[in-house]
Amino acid sequence: MASVHESLYFNPMMTNGVVHANVFGIKDWVTPYKISVLVLLDEMTISKRMTLLERRRLNKLILPLQQGPDLTLRHFLKTVEECSAETAFAVKLRLHMMVVGELKDMESFFDTLPNPFSDAESEASKTSVVGLFMRHMLLAYNKLSFSQVYKLYTALQRYYDDCLGSQPGPPTAPPVDADMELSEMELTSTEDGAEGKMDKEDDEAPRRCPLSQKQAEYFLARQAYLLKNDENKALKPAALQEELNNMLKFNPDFAEAHYLSYLNSMRVQDVFISTHSLLHYFDRLILTGGDGKSNGDEGYGRSLRYAALNLAALHCRFGHYQQAELALQEAIRIAQESNDHVCLQHCLSWLYTLEQMKGSDSSVLTEDSVKMAAHFGLPYLASLGIQSLVQQGATGGKAANMLMDALKDTDILHWKHSLSELIDISLAQTTSIWRMYGKSTMALQCAQVLLNMNSLEQVDFGVQQNNTEAFAVVLCHLAELHAEQGLFGASSEILKHLKERFPPHTQHAKLWMLCDLKIQFERAMNDGKYHLAEPHVAAIAALDQMEGLYRKGLVMKAQNQTTDAYRVLQRLQLLCEKTKCTEMIIRVMLTTAELHWESSGFSTALPLLLQALVLARQHHLQALASETILHLAFSQLMLGVPEQALNILHEAMEPILAHGALLDKGRALLLVAKCQMAVSGGREDRRTGLEQAVQTLDEAAAYFSRMGCKDRLRDTHYLQARLHHALGHTAQRNECALLFRMVDQELPPARYGLPDG
Repeated sequence: MASVHESLYFNPMMTNGVVHANVFGIKDWVTPYKISVLVLLDEMTISKRMTLLERRRLNKLILPLQQGPDLTLRHFLKTVEECSAETAFAVKLRLHMMVVGELKDMESFFDTLPNPFSDAESEASKTSVVGLFMRHMLLAYNKLSFSQVYKLYTALQRYYDDCLGSQPGPPTAPPVDADMELSEMELTSTEDGAEGKMDKEDDEAPRRCPLSQKQAEYFLARQAYLLKNDENKALKPAALQEELNNMLKFNPDFAEAHYLSYLNSMRVQDVFISTHSLLHYFDRLILTGGDGKSNGDEGYGRSLRYAALNLAALHCRFGHYQQAELALQEAIRIAQESNDHVCLQHCLSWLYTLEQMKGSDSSVLTEDSVKMAAHFGLPYLASLGIQSLVQQGATGGKAANMLMDALKDTDILHWKHSLSELIDISLAQTTSIWRMYGKSTMALQCAQVLLNMNSLEQVDFGVQQNNTEAFAVVLCHLAELHAEQGLFGASSEILKHLKERFPPHTQHAKLWMLCDLKIQFERAMNDGKYHLAEPHVAAIAALDQMEGLYRKGLVMKAQNQTTDAYRVLQRLQLLCEKTKCTEMIIRVMLTTAELHWESSGFSTALPLLLQALVLARQHHLQALASETILHLAFSQLMLGVPEQALNILHEAMEPILAHGALLDKGRALLLVAKCQMAVSGGREDRRTGLEQAVQTLDEAAAYFSRMGCKDRLRDTHYLQARLHHALGHTAQRNECALLFRMVDQELPPARYGLPDG
């Protein structure tokens, strides 16, 4: 289930989706790269041969080129060439003439730059983005001494020679395409592609000098936004940390760089660097505070209380509950002294989250938080509280209609206040709840609603907001649901898409890693290749301890290590009772009952199965309740009451056939066939009963075949052969016997008559 508190922390760099940064003491200066940008801007201003398409493409590049980090000349010209080959050639030619000439050629270039300012309607007017950049460069250039100008010129020569020095003589003009007719669709797609490539080249370009103020602001804004909305497009953790370290070398008091370092360290769960960076951020923020007030909304008093709150959030994420509680108490104390109700509400939200993480009942705290957030007009916190209550209600056994009504109310709140991020989380929560209740059809519908929402459109920096945790959770549900229906190709495609959208270094990658491992484990177990399933257990345990222990028990049971499997399952049950994980408790009970079957303890398994059925029905877990009924029916069949087993099977068949996985459908039909065989043994219409069992087995075999479940397919073919022999169908008997023989040779020896688990 998606974590509703993923974004519940005070981010001082974000205000209404805009990141603010300030690099203290770093001014703009002229570099060879910026001279290249000036040449491009000047060429765009004076050129009359540029087409509308080329001009629109280049206009989209102006701001990233000005504010982004310095590119190599090769990258710069390649980017321009993709928009306008003629303009790229003109820029290259002017740079070549400047480099092979003398210092006075560069002086002459800067002398001609003020000319566009005379025309107020020009693109380079003094109030435009281009004009302001030119003015900044002119002011910075005019402040240079003669020796500095000479160093700049020699740097420009090296800049040119490093990339194009191997090409003697002036550059060759590109071929000119006289016919240029493009549709509006082509125009839009080309613009988007050019911007995406520009962003990628910015990330890959080497840093050769400290960033200016504008460049640092743009870099921090872009990376912080990408970390929040599309981590895949942000720099990798190591590369981003290297850039931040370089930035802090030139300005150690750059507070926002420390905060971005904190966010970056949280991606890789580095507790030391994240704590270090967070403390440094607030230290610098307090030292550079203007008025020095200890109370009120301004000054270092506000910084202190939010510093303690962020520290508490950090410890919560790493599971340091005692330290988190101490930090929260400090934040609450300072917020109460300052009468800061907003900070107190954030503290209360983290307080009930902390209690939830510790396994305590936090419903009263959560309800109080929702009421106070609504009172102070904080819809974001109110919605998070309601969704947290829904989570607690789902795990506590609340009925689905009550939870869906609560989520409907939060959706109204989201749309009213345009809280798009919470809309995504709400849909992901709904998908998870339906899946937990065993309603796979409803889960699929909710997942499709999220994936096809019109609000998931491109926003700043070419980012799609669907690259969030909610999107990853829904895609993982889809992958598992497709795998349950035997659509392994479609499941693999979804996982491939997840791997591309959330690479291993991103913070949400563990979701698809766990999903992928679980699917591979199930396939290996169904195929009877337990030696292939065993290595997955350790990998699953590294991501989820309870899932790892459960699958360790399954492998041991399959390998006939009954005693060891029982110990592992008992250890897991104690752990689940502490964390109140009802779903896993029921699974453990069912697997333990199967262990009792191994020693023919069918009557011993009944109390355990009845207890599991009560738990499943109390918590409205329909899928687990149906599976428990299957286990009860099998126990009754083996105890000699097939009529009773067949009666209770009818109760479970409808939800299994409507919402169950193919494996569950096949198991249910196989058990029905066994009951039909047993019931028809002493009846006059025995032949009719056996024919019905044959039809049921044919349907079960089709399900097992689609799932690649060879173990159960072998049992099915065995029973089919026996039934056809009893009915006198020699050809069908021989065919089923051959199929049985082929499957049996691929699997370890079977123990016929034992449970179908």
